[in-house]
Amino acid sequence: MEIYKKQTLSETFSVYFDKRMIRILLLGAISGFPWVLIGSSLSLWLKEDGLSRSTIGWAGLIFAVYAFNYLWAPIIDRIRIPWLTDKIGHRRGWIVTMQTIILLSLVCWSFVNPTANLALVISIGLIIAIASATQDITVDALRIEQIGEHEGKSMQAGAAMAVVGWWTGYKLGGVIALNFAEFFELAGFENYWQITFLVLGIVIIACNIGLMFVHEPQPTDRKESQAKTDKLIEDKLGSSNFATKTLAWITGTVAGPVMSFFKKNGFNIALAILGFVFLFKIGEAFLGRMSVIFYKEIGFTKSDIALYSKGLGWITTVIFTLLGGLFAIRSGVIKAMFVSGILMASTNLLFSLLAWSGKSELLFAIAVIFDDMAAAFATVAFVAFISMLVDRTYTATQYALLASIGTAGRTTLAASSGALVDWLNGDWGIFFIITAGMVIPSLIFLYIIKDKLKLND
Repeated sequence: MEIYKKQTLSETFSVYFDKRMIRILLLGAISGFPWVLIGSSLSLWLKEDGLSRSTIGWAGLIFAVYAFNYLWAPIIDRIRIPWLTDKIGHRRGWIVTMQTIILLSLVCWSFVNPTANLALVISIGLIIAIASATQDITVDALRIEQIGEHEGKSMQAGAAMAVVGWWTGYKLGGVIALNFAEFFELAGFENYWQITFLVLGIVIIACNIGLMFVHEPQPTDRKESQAKTDKLIEDKLGSSNFATKTLAWITGTVAGPVMSFFKKNGFNIALAILGFVFLFKIGEAFLGRMSVIFYKEIGFTKSDIALYSKGLGWITTVIFTLLGGLFAIRSGVIKAMFVSGILMASTNLLFSLLAWSGKSELLFAIAVIFDDMAAAFATVAFVAFISMLVDRTYTATQYALLASIGTAGRTTLAASSGALVDWLNGDWGIFFIITAGMVIPSLIFLYIIKDKLKLND
């Protein structure tokens, strides 16, 4: 790490000009865009059809599938998509398949009325979430595999670019969704959200075209390592036939990544890592789940939200994600985690001020800027942190395991965010204070294990 600190800022920043970073940017955008569909777009669609905050909050449970995508991540590492894998590659074949499912789901949404068919709307949203969560497994694997295993500086820069890409897909996708929804609403279309979903389908098609320009490395080392694990298990079984080969393949596919993670870190440290990952971004998730509803209730229009929360927020996120990547490179990813956690908690308090002061475009802009700054720092540090923990033999599975555990805290617990606001009788100020304190337990975990971590830096 000392060599990074001796470099000038311009020399450190030059890592962003690596052509691999553009590919990682696009992969991040592909990963972030579906969250627009099942996040702010679905929430506002349900809100404007008269559904309650609690219902909208509980509808967010569809995000919980992201917490469990590690369960089928081993399949993504091993199974090939017929025809597509041979034509465009293992990782890209899976991404295109999931993107197609999301596109077809948007077409289905365009024919549904949520008031009359809430269960169907949520079911289609669940399909989008499953396809998106599956897509994320292979997007993250392809992103990590763009960088050499021990290129620590490039990995942290790649994490920053992945976050920029994710927020680009999420924020600009939100701008497109909100502005088109408002345009069609003002034009007199009653089903303005349904029409908007068809427009968003065009974005999905554009993402697939861009994906064809992302290079996919040949996975010879991964295949050889996986084959060695299968052979080791088969030898332990004491015989070699179809049944033992099949059992060895299944065992190596499912148990190999988990065994590798615990063996590398040790049982106690591995558990502490999982505890930290689970708890780190819960407060941000509680705020994020209810933020659009809060903006709407305090008096901001969809175009206001699009401008300040999505458009302005995207610019802020891009700038501070790149700066966060530089900070992580020069100071180390562990220190970056502590700093970003404290920032994340502190900026939540700005929303309490906004809640108590009433509608204020200036305070809204300030709160969004600082919240996105903190979120950018936190996300790039978090992505770099878990990217450095993975074994390249099981890239997709181990990253999915860590990322999904982080998502578990954000989705399962944050599903009660609307109920918490209702329990507080709509006191948004107190709600945001509570979210500010939610990061503290994770930082305690990180402090305990910070000197014992084994990172591929």
